Amino acid sequence: MIQVHFTTQDGSVTSAVGTDGESVMEIARNNGVHGIVAECGGAAMCATCHVYVSPGWLARIPPVSEFEDELLEGTGAPRMENSRLGCQIKLNDTLDGLEVTVPASQY
Repeated sequence: MIQVHFTTQDGSVTSAVGTDGESVMEIARNNGVHGIVAECGGAAMCATCHVYVSPGWLARIPPVSEFEDELLEGTGAPRMENSRLGCQIKLNDTLDGLEVTVPASQY
């Protein structure tokens, strides 16, 4: 099992586990993480699974694709250098303990 830690804007942390190949968005949705809307269900069409990846983890995830880059321009919360779409981060063993912060708004 691969653990992901979600920090919400009120500072609370929800830790959830998933399996190899699952996305950060799926884990958040399946575990009721507040603030991850996932309106399109992971089809990379809505940007409502926007997260901020903790800087120490950025080098471990694949770079932003051109398509994801375009979607990140339309997020409800400010885009930052560490902004990613949760649906585009697929878990593997190197991401065990991944830390992300959920933005204040997805719209």
